[in-house]
Amino acid sequence: MDNGESSYRRFLAGDNEGMHDLICMYRTGLIMYLNSFVQNVHTAEELAEDIFLELMIKRPVFSGKSSFKTFLYAIGRNITSKYLRKHSKLSAVPLESQEYVADAENIESNYIKSEQMRMIHKALHRLKLDYRQILFLTYFEGFSNSEAALIMKKSGRQIKDLVYNAKKALRSELERSGFEYEK
Repeated sequence: MDNGESSYRRFLAGDNEGMHDLICMYRTGLIMYLNSFVQNVHTAEELAEDIFLELMIKRPVFSGKSSFKTFLYAIGRNITSKYLRKHSKLSAVPLESQEYVADAENIESNYIKSEQMRMIHKALHRLKLDYRQILFLTYFEGFSNSEAALIMKKSGRQIKDLVYNAKKALRSELERSGFEYEK
């Protein structure tokens, strides 16, 4: 799997389906990643659109030194950083305001899982930005430490320390909120 490189090269060669393929492959994950910064899914969606527009208009050169996904997420981080500098005061949508849709098969189990996920998301959002970002990249998006280092513009050692400290901080936040681990 080339992680989108061939689709981008097809787009650069004039095949618009290549960009469509990229959007289909990366839009959802990119929005979730950007949401870890801005804590507003609608803003994250707009930023994802800006990222794909930048690919279409500026056509940045993909050198192949990393995976295409790493390249794309690094562009996303840069665009989001610019956005955050411009809009220093953002309001987060509290998770309590989100509706929960239950599965009729196992309401109790789904409710417990939902509550656990809500507690994890709340705890994640109480962590500092670098911690949220590294946990999202490595655990939710499956990036390796070296890919996360490229995206976050940090050294491998800094990433290793960030992962360790972020997990420790998350555990502390979860314990403080009374989270019970499944056995």
